[in-house]
Amino acid sequence: MIEKLLPFVEKFNDLSEKLCDATIIADMEQYKKIAKEHSTLQEYAELYKKYTDAEEKRKTAESIIAENVDAELTELAKAEAVEAESEIQKIEEEARILLLPRDKNDNNNVYIEVRPAAGGDEASLFAAELFKMYQKYAEKQGWRAEIIEYSDTEVGGLKEGVMRIEGAGAYRRLKWESGVHRVQRVPETESQGRVHTSTVTVAVLPEVEETDVEINDKDLRIDTYRSGGHGGQGVNTTDSAIRITHLPTGLVVTCQDERSQIKNKERAMNILRAKLEDMAQQKAISENAEQRKSQVGTGDRSERIRTYNFPQGRVTDHRIGLSLHSINNFMQGDIDEMLDALHQEEIKLKLENA
Repeated sequence: MIEKLLPFVEKFNDLSEKLCDATIIADMEQYKKIAKEHSTLQEYAELYKKYTDAEEKRKTAESIIAENVDAELTELAKAEAVEAESEIQKIEEEARILLLPRDKNDNNNVYIEVRPAAGGDEASLFAAELFKMYQKYAEKQGWRAEIIEYSDTEVGGLKEGVMRIEGAGAYRRLKWESGVHRVQRVPETESQGRVHTSTVTVAVLPEVEETDVEINDKDLRIDTYRSGGHGGQGVNTTDSAIRITHLPTGLVVTCQDERSQIKNKERAMNILRAKLEDMAQQKAISENAEQRKSQVGTGDRSERIRTYNFPQGRVTDHRIGLSLHSINNFMQGDIDEMLDALHQEEIKLKLENA
């Protein structure tokens, strides 16, 4: 198993040298591409280094045991050999997990779309809270979160929100957030204290390279209009907002956050590529029953994945049956415990199907 790490380690070392090359440093696009691949291979190199250190430790201990020149030293060496062997076994298991097939987009940045579904004003209010929850989580991770699209309702809820999160492994951490999120609580407008149930949909889309998704210009209809909403006075006085319609699929993407029409178009095209990539993935998932068996959920955007029960202070993920009784902290972006559990379940299923 350890030998299978070597190609990754060799590639990592090769990229390390390239990152020191003045020619590559001068080409920012190439440098960023190499740096991204380099970062994805770092854990392979680090695990292999742990293995070589443990192996050297075991060999040294076995050498002392074989010489047997001092009884006390030999006993210490025996204990060291046992410890090294235990470390090696643990590393081999880590390598087995690390070498499992990965989603090609795991290390990508993401777009998160949040929309209210059933429940009227209460759904829109919870959608706004979920949107803020992901912003706060990104901040805790040291990632950069930027709002691409945000339209609010008359009651202060969210009609539609799109944010881009930039950070290593963002998609790997957040991809299982896609689906229907259900909230159960007493709305502020409810005079009799009855609990209402509302739903919000979340879509997490990996950002993809321009070369990964081919888009024909003749398949696009591009409209410009005057921005509105949270953009500020400078944004709202020019026809800088962009609406792109992909005619073959009917997908519509809007972006109005920037003052520049060119920048808004670039952002909208990036989101469109992400949506088209996601459509292709959804089609592949629906056609491949075996793939569904190795996933935490079905991958269906209409799947109800989680319930937020405020009267009980509980957040329950229905895919793994995990309930956390810390809803207030959860809504403040402390969602790592849930994401860790989902990640471990993904690994477990992959190992079972390996």
